[in-house]
Amino acid sequence: MVEVKSPGLEKYQRLIKAVHDLSLAHSLEDVMDIVRMASRELTGSDGTTFILREGDLCYYAEENSIGPLWKGSRFSIDTCVSGWVMKNKKSLAIQDIYKDSRVPHDLYRPTFVKSLVMVPIRISNPIGVIGNYWSHEHLPSSDELEILQSLANITSVTLQNIKTNEELERRVRERTQELENVNKELELFSYSVSHDLRAPLRSINGFMTILLEDHSSKFDKDANDLALRVMNNARQMTKLIDDLLAFFKTGKKSLSKTDIQTTSFVKGIVDELKSGVNDRIIDFSIKNLEDCNADASLLKQVWLNLISNAIKYTSKLATAKIEIGSKRENSKTVYYIKDNGAGFDMKFYDKLFGIFQRLHSPKLFEGNGIGLAIVERIVTSHNGKIWAESTPGEGASFYFTLE
Repeated sequence: MVEVKSPGLEKYQRLIKAVHDLSLAHSLEDVMDIVRMASRELTGSDGTTFILREGDLCYYAEENSIGPLWKGSRFSIDTCVSGWVMKNKKSLAIQDIYKDSRVPHDLYRPTFVKSLVMVPIRISNPIGVIGNYWSHEHLPSSDELEILQSLANITSVTLQNIKTNEELERRVRERTQELENVNKELELFSYSVSHDLRAPLRSINGFMTILLEDHSSKFDKDANDLALRVMNNARQMTKLIDDLLAFFKTGKKSLSKTDIQTTSFVKGIVDELKSGVNDRIIDFSIKNLEDCNADASLLKQVWLNLISNAIKYTSKLATAKIEIGSKRENSKTVYYIKDNGAGFDMKFYDKLFGIFQRLHSPKLFEGNGIGLAIVERIVTSHNGKIWAESTPGEGASFYFTLE
């Protein structure tokens, strides 16, 4: 008489643990290791196999048993019990394998197996089978079959998730490679710009300088103005090329972080910029700034750009006011620079940090729209964030964090 038992609470707890472990699995090997152990403990079997479908073959990928079974072997789906389970899309329990014609008896005779249970991994279109074996006659209850099928179902979901994650990782790798290729092309382009465009611009400036020095007396006012305009445009083009190169190089530069005493660091930059605006009245208010750990050369570019912008966009005022400081928000240091200048309309905010994007006419304020793009790239490279607030005619406030 065969005793039939229902699973107790401890088996459901073991199933829950298996579900938890499978949720953390990252590979097929992880899944097989978890399932082969859980399956034996849930059924009390003497052996377990993890079988995968490979086209028309059943691959016995892993096992855990009291004796050797068929690990590493492949059999035709039409000649093995696991193949029957996958083709019929349902579980199978055999109390005496030698009384069932679906079992290839010669294959089982060298093993300890007398009874078996197999459940499909995914019912609708099985991708594999979990097999359980006993060295004595055993017939599981419907509850035991249900709990084993539950293990197979969560295994199916886990394998699908792993496959999806591997596909996403593959796409990320491909996309990363594409971006690296694009960056290399941009780098080549930047050097081409540097070598191929700078030389003729230098020639234009040189020839125009000679022309004005040697022949300006022969020109009328309009001719002199045109010559000066050509020189000015050539200088602006040179500046644009320099800024483009700086933008490309910023993205490639590896960070070399050091501890920075921010207050003295910023005061030095302000003193440097003041020397170029001696004829203007600018009220600088520099608060005590929180020290930081950052790449000093890159951070200098951030402050130079932001302070230069504040100086530029307050140039129409009799007295400019520029405040620089820092504050703590959400356990992070936020640096800021505020001015009372021209400001900008927040409805165009999405263009603010874009390359070549300008919110003011170049006739009012010079610039090529690269400075803030460089600033954002540097701040982002420090795992920080930059944002701004403004009202037209009432100035602008720029904020940034560094990780």
